[in-house]
Amino acid sequence: MRTRDWAWWRPLLGLLLLAVVYLALAVVTAVAGVLGLLASGVDPGELPDLAVDQLSDPWVLLFLNASLIVAIPCVWMAWAVAHGMRRGWSSSVLARLRLRLFLPYTLMALATLGVGIGLAVLATFTLGEEEVTGPVSSLGWLLVVVLLTTPLQSAAEEYVFRGYLSQAIAGWIRAPQAGAVLAALLSALLFAAAHGSQDPLTFLDRFAFGLAASAVVWLTGGLEAAIVLHAVNNVLVFVLAGTLGEGVATEEVPAGIGIGSAVLSLASMAAYVVVVARSRRRLVPETRTAALDLRLPLPPPVPAR
Repeated sequence: MRTRDWAWWRPLLGLLLLAVVYLALAVVTAVAGVLGLLASGVDPGELPDLAVDQLSDPWVLLFLNASLIVAIPCVWMAWAVAHGMRRGWSSSVLARLRLRLFLPYTLMALATLGVGIGLAVLATFTLGEEEVTGPVSSLGWLLVVVLLTTPLQSAAEEYVFRGYLSQAIAGWIRAPQAGAVLAALLSALLFAAAHGSQDPLTFLDRFAFGLAASAVVWLTGGLEAAIVLHAVNNVLVFVLAGTLGEGVATEEVPAGIGIGSAVLSLASMAAYVVVVARSRRRLVPETRTAALDLRLPLPPPVPAR
């Protein structure tokens, strides 16, 4: 972000544009969704309750995911308008998503975070007081919504918090390492706070998740590993919640075995970061940008008459 024409006000302008345009698009998305349901013949009194404790309802989850996905073009707009740079610089040091990295990082996430989630859910039903009440009545639609939109929702959050916010914060700090640490801490704090009211243990879990996402971005030079971490976490949680029922917590650390579940979560996130770090010698992710003029090309001059 700190190109030759960088100025302190550019990240501020970008953050303002991002917030305003995203809010407008999120409202439009929600209104369009409600109108679509009404046009399909749904009775106004039967519209889904958009409460966060109803995320096993496919329509509620679709509303939520769609309202978050629209953040991706907002981030791209902020890069182009506020910084005069291509949208790809929000993705990696190569100004694009490196598709070759998604499959190996997905396998790593399943082997670390996925195992942690599985063990936590198993402990919830065996050591806690929860009972299997699933599958939910609309499991088929829920799986469609989760598999098609949750990865994009996860990517949108990474684009906002690691693809723009972190770089904006780091841009104000002259020392690169200090900027990276401060950006990781602040973006993780805001990431956790953005999830609304929550108990301290859940907040800590989300704060650690944000730190893990920042760590793999710094290790790999792009958002790919962070997007995979986020997507694998969300997809597995919602698939398990739809299959096993409301005993699988989707918005908080499960009650009863909260500390044990949190420890499993932290350990699995740390394991993912370690595995990603160890894979760099094999995958060789690019972590530096060649010395290029990152600004958009100027329009051709208008010939004099």
